[in-house]
Amino acid sequence: MTTLENPRIVLPSYSEAFQSGVREEMNRNKDIYILGTDLAERGGHFAQVKGIAQEFGEVRVKDSPISEAAMVAAGVGSAMYGLHPIIDLNFIDFSFGAMDEIINQAAKIRFLFNQPVPLVIRATSGVASGGAQHCNSLESFFAHTPGLSVAVPYRAWDVKGLIKTALRNDDPVIFMMHKKLSGVRGEIGGDEVYVPFGKANSLRSGSDLAIISYGYTLVTALKAAKELEKENISVEVIDLRTLYPLDTDAINSAVQKFGRVIVADEAPLFGSITGEITASATEIGFEHLKGPIIRIGAGRAPISANSNVSEAVIPHVEDFVVAARKVMNY
Repeated sequence: MTTLENPRIVLPSYSEAFQSGVREEMNRNKDIYILGTDLAERGGHFAQVKGIAQEFGEVRVKDSPISEAAMVAAGVGSAMYGLHPIIDLNFIDFSFGAMDEIINQAAKIRFLFNQPVPLVIRATSGVASGGAQHCNSLESFFAHTPGLSVAVPYRAWDVKGLIKTALRNDDPVIFMMHKKLSGVRGEIGGDEVYVPFGKANSLRSGSDLAIISYGYTLVTALKAAKELEKENISVEVIDLRTLYPLDTDAINSAVQKFGRVIVADEAPLFGSITGEITASATEIGFEHLKGPIIRIGAGRAPISANSNVSEAVIPHVEDFVVAARKVMNY
C-alpha cells in the first residue's frame, strides 16, 4: 500500500503471494476449494489463506478435523469427481499420516485408470522452531514417487507463479513452502503470470562456480556468495524452483559453464535430493567437471527444539565457503 506521507510500496509477503495466486485461480475456476485445519478463521498457521474464507465462503474454505488421512482422501475423491482441491497439511511432517492416500492413491490413479487427479497438497517444510516433528525436509520422499510434481518456491514471485501453475495442472502437486520464508517480502506477477514447472532460475550470476539449491538454503547460499567475493571467487546461485520435474538443462549448463558445482539443501545428506541432482549432473556433464561435485546438507539427526542444537545440524555460510575453496583448488 502507499500513502501521500509515505509513498514507499509495501511488497507482499511469501504467504501473501500464495493468497494472491489462490484468489485469482479461485475466481477463475469455481471448482477449486481449500480443506485443512485452522483455515477459515485463523487463515492457516502462516496466514497462507488469510481472508480467503471471508471472501469465498465456508463452502470453498473448509476446516477439517485433525486427520491428514481423511483430508487427503477427501481431496483425492473430490478431484476424481471433477473438483480441484487444495489440501493444506500445515506441516509436511504431518503427511506421514496420509502416505497411503498420497503415494498409493493420488500418485497412482492416473497410471491405473487414466483418471486425472487435479490436487494440490500444500505444507510448510524445512528447519525452524518446533522441533523434530515439525522440521523435516521431505522433498526426496515425494520427488521419488512417480505421479507427483514437487514445487519448492523461494521467492514471493515464484510462490504465486508456481501455485497458479499447480492449479492449472491435472495431476497431483506437492507444494512445499519453507516456514522461515513466510514473512519475506518481494514482487509478484499479475493475473496471467505463471512460473512453469521444471525451469530453474539464476538468482546471482558468477564466473567461477555454481551453487544449486532451493528454498531457504538459498538465503545461506547467497550470503556465502557475498562472502566469497572478498576472496575473488565469483559464484552463480541457481534456484531449482521445482524438484520434479527437475531442470536438468540448467544443471547441465552450470556444469559446462563452470566445471565446479556445489549442491545444497537442509535435508540429511544420505538419500537426499542433492544426491539425485549430483548424479544427474555427473551423468550429463562428466567430461566438463574439473573435480567432484560437493554436497552440503544437514547432519543425520532429528532437528531439536533447542535452537542451539538445531543450528549445529543444518548448513551455514562457513560450510559453503569451505566447499567453495575446495572446488576452486580442483
